[in-house]
Amino acid sequence: MKRIVVVGASAAGLTAAETLRRRGWGGELTLIGEESPPPYDRPPLSKQILTGAWEPEQATLRSPQDLAGLEADLRLGQRATALDVEGHQVRLDNHETIGFDGLVIATGVTPRRLPGSDLAGVHVLRTLDDALGLRAALLTGDRVVVVGAGFLGTEVAASARTMNLKVTLVEPEPVPVRRPFGDRIGTLLADLHRDHGTHLRCGVPVTGLRGADGHVTGVELGDGTTVTADVVVLALGSTPATGWLTGSGLRPGDGVVCDATCRAAPGIYAAGDVASWYNPHFGTRMRLEHRMNATEQALAAAGNLLGDAEPFAPVPYFWTDQYDTRIQAYGVFPPDADVRILHGDPADGHFAAAYGHHGKVVGILGWNAPRQARTLRRLVAERAAWTAVTDTPTPHHERRQLPPDGHGPGRPRSARARPGRPSHIADCASAAARTSLFLPIL
Repeated sequence: MKRIVVVGASAAGLTAAETLRRRGWGGELTLIGEESPPPYDRPPLSKQILTGAWEPEQATLRSPQDLAGLEADLRLGQRATALDVEGHQVRLDNHETIGFDGLVIATGVTPRRLPGSDLAGVHVLRTLDDALGLRAALLTGDRVVVVGAGFLGTEVAASARTMNLKVTLVEPEPVPVRRPFGDRIGTLLADLHRDHGTHLRCGVPVTGLRGADGHVTGVELGDGTTVTADVVVLALGSTPATGWLTGSGLRPGDGVVCDATCRAAPGIYAAGDVASWYNPHFGTRMRLEHRMNATEQALAAAGNLLGDAEPFAPVPYFWTDQYDTRIQAYGVFPPDADVRILHGDPADGHFAAAYGHHGKVVGILGWNAPRQARTLRRLVAERAAWTAVTDTPTPHHERRQLPPDGHGPGRPRSARARPGRPSHIADCASAAARTSLFLPIL
């Protein structure tokens, strides 16, 4: 190979480029990034950058000297618009065409929006510019409505509350983070947010945005009410950034469809949020929007492009930080998984739980229990039998189960109701919390 092109200059794309050089590949290397700033990390955007705890340059992944050391043709602020698989060419938005012998696609995802989201005061959060624009709006607006209570939405809501803003979190599901964490963890997180002053409107869809003089004034809900807003943040999930691949010859699907080695076509590999690949460790296809996966998959994709031909079979890892709580997860969490607490107690605000599926330990969840969760990860990596967990007696003080709803002793101490304030779920449907805990991420 004479030239390798990497499309996407965030964590996955940058890691792929660095891996190629570190592995001794000395040919021509082109790194294309749609954004103008040098590569930066995205997790701080919803936290440190948004609150102002960090300056933008603190999120930068590499120094100018490090980037220069790549000896790459760095094309920042340029967007790939088309791919010719047969001709091995990438077309840019300036109509330039770049040929390649090897290609790594790492274009990430694009935020979903609502009709009317062109109103001033309506924001999404994906890029550094998005974060800086949203921070400026939060410094001038007092009433914030976050639409969508997944990872991003709940993190933004937590950040806005630390800025002493009036925050309403709107979610059509009965509880926050239901898709990644399930109903009972969602109930605990709802309590955590409510105890920090966030108003939750769960179990009701958004029907539209209301505006006046070109600026958003509120969010219309399916129950006929309107939540007044100075700032609206849309955290509705994302779609793979694959529009530029239409007609390229690659197999269509949820992202760039790859085999177990992250190979999408001869000489073409994908990594990060955009890649859909078969994980042989779990025997299923995955597309993960997790920070650690971006780095690990880019390492694998670059190595396989150079001839390793090794399946990429990681134990997925992801986390979320909100207020004084860190939730960490290792593995996969099917909706019909069994669950057993192995350490701690939800009532104490820290615990670790194992999840079993088809007789194997497939996931570990830690709530303010980083050491324990990290230690228990080996059960997933080793595909331990579920009986290895269920046959081990649980200490008496650790036997209390996850709360069936928002009441009683199962609630974490850090999320208990304040005196004089009802502890019920209020706008979030407590009935949903009676279903089994799960953590689907596929």
